[in-house]
Amino acid sequence: MLKPFIKTCLFSLPLTLITLSYSYAANAGEIYESFPETIDANQKYVFYSHGYIVEGTNAKPKHPEWGIYDFPEIKKVLADDNYHLIAYHRAKHTEPFQFAKKLAKDVAKLIAADVKPSNITLLGFSRGGALSILTTNELKLSEINTIILAGCAGLIKKHTQVKVYGHVKSIYETSDQVGSCQFLIDRSDDVASFNEISISTGKSHGAFYNPLPVWVEPVKQWITDNTQN
Repeated sequence: MLKPFIKTCLFSLPLTLITLSYSYAANAGEIYESFPETIDANQKYVFYSHGYIVEGTNAKPKHPEWGIYDFPEIKKVLADDNYHLIAYHRAKHTEPFQFAKKLAKDVAKLIAADVKPSNITLLGFSRGGALSILTTNELKLSEINTIILAGCAGLIKKHTQVKVYGHVKSIYETSDQVGSCQFLIDRSDDVASFNEISISTGKSHGAFYNPLPVWVEPVKQWITDNTQN
């Protein structure tokens, strides 16, 4: 049965969006900076949401302690023949709850074009991880996949009504003050599965500023394991 949010979005979509999956078949592996004009129902889609520092016009901002956040390189390395990667560059001071609604509507468009929810992954770091959580809270789908990279911090702790749904993977850095997502899982009622690992690079929050194999490889492996062929 469709969740209320998805049902509302589907009825509001133009017919052309709903039929996109029948008009075009693209090979996986594309990187999209905006929502794709064509959708292939047989492909997998991953939404990557960057950290707060990247909001604005600079795709490679520098933090005084953690160095350069290399958003372009992260997108390049996260890209994979197994799925399409959608990675928006958010405007400065983006309101998180409103952006989560946008992401949820984008997921609804994919589902309207017959992409299985189980073939959709929300992936985000820090503020982007919080956005991924907020998006699942909008969708309330038990089949969707969510990967949280050091994203269970103040925003999620403060808003105790927010829950996460579906299959969840969490990765955090042991030298970072942002730690486990277990508290979020404990207050969420519809988590289909949960897996969490820690990495120890000594780079604190900056461990996710660059596409280090220590976190990229388990991310890609988990996407492969938790999406349908």
